Amino acid sequence: MLDACHPVEVDDYRRHPAAPVPSAVLPAVRPLEFRSVSSLLSETRRRRTFAIISHPDAGKTTLTEKLLLFSGAIHIAGSVKARKASRHATSDWMEIEKQRGISVASSVMQMLYRDHVVNLLDTPGHKDFSEDTYRVLTAVDSALMVIDAANGVEAQTRRLIEVCRQRDTPIITFVNKMDREGRDPVTLLDEVEAELGMPCVPMTWPVGQGKQFGGIVNLRTQSMRLFDAGADKRGGEDETVPLSERDKLHERFGHDWELAEQNMELMAGAAPAFDLELFLAAKQTPVFFGSAVNNFGVQEILDALVDLAPSPRSRQSTEKDGSHKEIVPEMENFSGVVFKVQANMDPSHRDRIAFVRVCSGKYEPGMKLKVQRSAKELRPTSVVTFLSQRREAVDEAYAGDIIGFTTHGGVQLGDTITDGVTLQYTGLPFFAPELFQTVELANPMKSKQLQAGLMQLGEEGAIQVFKPDTGGSMLLGAVGQLQFEVVQHRLKAEYGVDIRLMPCRFTGARWITSDSVADLKKFTDENASKLAHDAADTLAYMMTSAYDLRLTQERHPNIHFHPLREHAGLSLSSQ
Repeated sequence: MLDACHPVEVDDYRRHPAAPVPSAVLPAVRPLEFRSVSSLLSETRRRRTFAIISHPDAGKTTLTEKLLLFSGAIHIAGSVKARKASRHATSDWMEIEKQRGISVASSVMQMLYRDHVVNLLDTPGHKDFSEDTYRVLTAVDSALMVIDAANGVEAQTRRLIEVCRQRDTPIITFVNKMDREGRDPVTLLDEVEAELGMPCVPMTWPVGQGKQFGGIVNLRTQSMRLFDAGADKRGGEDETVPLSERDKLHERFGHDWELAEQNMELMAGAAPAFDLELFLAAKQTPVFFGSAVNNFGVQEILDALVDLAPSPRSRQSTEKDGSHKEIVPEMENFSGVVFKVQANMDPSHRDRIAFVRVCSGKYEPGMKLKVQRSAKELRPTSVVTFLSQRREAVDEAYAGDIIGFTTHGGVQLGDTITDGVTLQYTGLPFFAPELFQTVELANPMKSKQLQAGLMQLGEEGAIQVFKPDTGGSMLLGAVGQLQFEVVQHRLKAEYGVDIRLMPCRFTGARWITSDSVADLKKFTDENASKLAHDAADTLAYMMTSAYDLRLTQERHPNIHFHPLREHAGLSLSSQ
């Protein structure tokens, strides 16, 4: 990086993408820049909040570990590969995650790197937990997309890309597993461009792959860093050769170097120059190559997150009259939104943590807080930051930070929390379940524990819980089958409740609203056996087939059936 005081024009960098990124175009904190600006603005601009997204097994959780390793947050990286390994990934803290070697819940980690506070959210890659991932993406300012060099853009990645595109979330792309045989890099970039619908701008380029993987060329510094397989611990500096010593590189890598040179020349003519404004507008993605498991290419990603990724942005608030208001992060009033609730992170204390994305202002201990939905005062027993399951008490937090409120109820997914100022953030999605099962209790004496467990797991979004209006067994609704297995495992491990999951006649659900009280009453009277309320106490129609839904809609044209709802019944999306 050039020194902060080095005089470089913004347009110079955009015309020459191979040059180092000048501090003048970066959102980084510079000591002289903020002397006359409030500390609130200065602290906000130090924040970077991003999510790692990918298809399962692309190496997302491994990369998370290595980012923590390179930032100094941990000293030995865990592994998610071996189920019987003595160490597990820091971000995989649930017992079922350690047993299966997968991530089933999003994890939050905060680290300090180059005087920046980096909030990293590791998301589940499996499609059965996509709801958790979608909600996490509402809490971040950018995304790091991990691509398997052999498999390219896979199914779950496509779904997550679509969510990012809907929100204009900037995406940094990392092509992982270059130390294994994979696709041609040019072909990969063509595929990424087609899937993203935006140009790719290579920031590094691989030389060879698989057993012949020699390293990566940094197109910004015009040098090649030679590959050396890493270990769990961060090693010393890798050997770096400037591109001016091409003869040395040709002698060492032969045909692989020649092919890399040809491809770099091709991309220089075909790919656009990197433009920071286009990237921040989600119209361009910088691409990096490497091997996370070998600690290779990780440093470049970490630097890019600090240098290129955006600091916290403004958010839309919905007023009581339905109008929208823009809330800037440096607004003095504290506000935040609950995007995740997690029960039993510490099984010995049976706690519940509300994960809050700070959207504006500054949090300080002892503040009087208010839940906007209920207008009730919030009194958390502790407020913490995270390194996955590890916690530290919060002395202060600013826009972009993720903090956890330890509560005993009264907080739901999507709740807006403020220091008293009235505003409401929206946009937290809940999707209508596609699979349903009924719950049977093995031991009837455990009914209270079952009710508590289902209530808490429903509130945290691990699964959707519906209570039939006419009584009977509780209904569990899920996007994927694995959600049922996780909930069954967690009920036994965390609440001591054994359950049996039985087939159910329902095949879908739609949330119900109506502009007419009379029409709504007529509908509920006629369909009482198919009505239920979810964890947020929102009315839902439980359908037995697509034909059943169409017929019911025809009979009740003034009833609105919604396959998607946002928090607290707001902004329901009609089918």
